[in-house]
Amino acid sequence: MSKRELGIDEKPKGIQAIRALPDKALGALWDSIIIEKSLKDQLLSQAVLNFTLRSKVPRTVVPLHGVIMLTGVPGTGKTSLARGLAHRVATAFPGGRFRLLEVEPHSLASAAHGKTQRAVTDLFASAIAEAALADPVIVLLDEVETLAADRAKLSMDANPVDVHRATDAVLVQLDALAEAHQNLLFVATSNFPQAVDSAFLSRCDLILEVPLPGREACADILKDCLTGLGRAYPAIGKLALAPELAAVAEACVGLDGRAIRKMVANALAANPDIAMNPERVTMDNILAAARAARAARVKGAGA
Repeated sequence: MSKRELGIDEKPKGIQAIRALPDKALGALWDSIIIEKSLKDQLLSQAVLNFTLRSKVPRTVVPLHGVIMLTGVPGTGKTSLARGLAHRVATAFPGGRFRLLEVEPHSLASAAHGKTQRAVTDLFASAIAEAALADPVIVLLDEVETLAADRAKLSMDANPVDVHRATDAVLVQLDALAEAHQNLLFVATSNFPQAVDSAFLSRCDLILEVPLPGREACADILKDCLTGLGRAYPAIGKLALAPELAAVAEACVGLDGRAIRKMVANALAANPDIAMNPERVTMDNILAAARAARAARVKGAGA
């Protein structure tokens, strides 16, 4: 498929990226997010059901809108999980030509009266609808509260009428697309689900919270990170089997997956000697970095 066929050279306003699926790089993202298998299975099953059931069963029977929402604190991997999900769905249908459209919600906002509403309508009714005419499409709506703000909580500042109308436009278009395109799935993410309009939430077929990792998940993330580093620095890879790993995992409880991986990088910068030769890092360095990262997170939460 050419770039022109994918729309890469002529991305509509509001579309940040267009990818042909499957995409192995996105599959690696899916694997990198370490959460309970049951949560991943539930997410993947709901997404696959969107493409098997909706074309055969009327919405009067099962009112699916083709919308999945991932919530959770920053750093838990919601966006990576959504991108990886797109790859996994495509692989579930061998021979199918899927595409992933990533929406850039901030590019749709405008201070000019009515322009945000028109931009949202154009994006959904034209760009997304036209893409769904050709192939099955998965649309990533990152930070969905930007597009579907809770109208009940809006103040009279910052052009609230236009924000109201933009949310109205999103809801109208979701309903229209749900009726017209059964081969379309939206995957929305939000760090602040309480800021998302209740009418949008009611249209979600599944709302799944991506949790902070527990102790076992922290250990798995550490092992994955150290093993990955071991491909370049074999001595670091051996630390994944160190008995001290359990203590480090315990110290990481309360951190998100991104913070845990960054913490390991902090340990590699414990002093100039280790930074020059990362294989000199020890589990003591990593444990100290984990405790420092957790202390900073606790302090930040209390600020």
